[in-house]
Amino acid sequence: MSRVLIAGESWVTQSTHIKGVDSFTTSSYVVGVEPLRRALESRGHQVTHLPAHLVPAQFPADADALAAYDVVVLSDIGANSLQLAPEVFEQAVPGADRLGALSAWVRDGGGLLMVGGYLSFTGFEAKGAFRNTVLHEVLPVELLPEDDRVELPAGARAAVTAADHPALGGVTGEWPLLLGYNRVLPRPGTEVLATLGYDPLVAVARYGSGRSAVFTSDCSPHWAPTPFCEEWDGYARVFGGLVEWLAR
Repeated sequence: MSRVLIAGESWVTQSTHIKGVDSFTTSSYVVGVEPLRRALESRGHQVTHLPAHLVPAQFPADADALAAYDVVVLSDIGANSLQLAPEVFEQAVPGADRLGALSAWVRDGGGLLMVGGYLSFTGFEAKGAFRNTVLHEVLPVELLPEDDRVELPAGARAAVTAADHPALGGVTGEWPLLLGYNRVLPRPGTEVLATLGYDPLVAVARYGSGRSAVFTSDCSPHWAPTPFCEEWDGYARVFGGLVEWLAR
């Protein structure tokens, strides 16, 4: 059993309804982590979810706090949310370098997985912004300086390039369609285990005494449709395999 922290994968949506001369606004809170949580828990892992709105105040700030976990998963949460704690952003008080602490934790033996999304990697309008942080060098891939999203509205299937790698969890057969991903470039020494549109979909590497991995598409809608994240038995194999490889 591994102890896994998933940061991100939640959001608040506001909608404005206009009816003639009148309008009103409604709000909703959505959690997208459940397919990933269920998949990992089905393989015996202990999962802690830190929703996106709590990340700025509660993400682990140092090695002692990170020691509670074997693997940290960042999914659809931008670098700003990890860097800008409330006291730093709102009060201009120096705080912890949390991305620096996370980088050092991986180098010293931790496991890091980044999952794709509009605020992962470089992201939508470059707002994910991890390319300009110390965490960039930890990842097994090079990030683009511009918006890196590739939308695939007709869907595309992954091509597995290293089916026997343990990080893929023994998955076999054809993968369901995916609807998009973040485009990245592999670094020297990176193992690309699956591709999408000739770009890395699943890639892994060692970093110091630790390990890092990426899954550049989504773990929930919209890039991961229901047949991929809810109906395919390979979903738990792939994400379970990644976590187990990262945690050794």
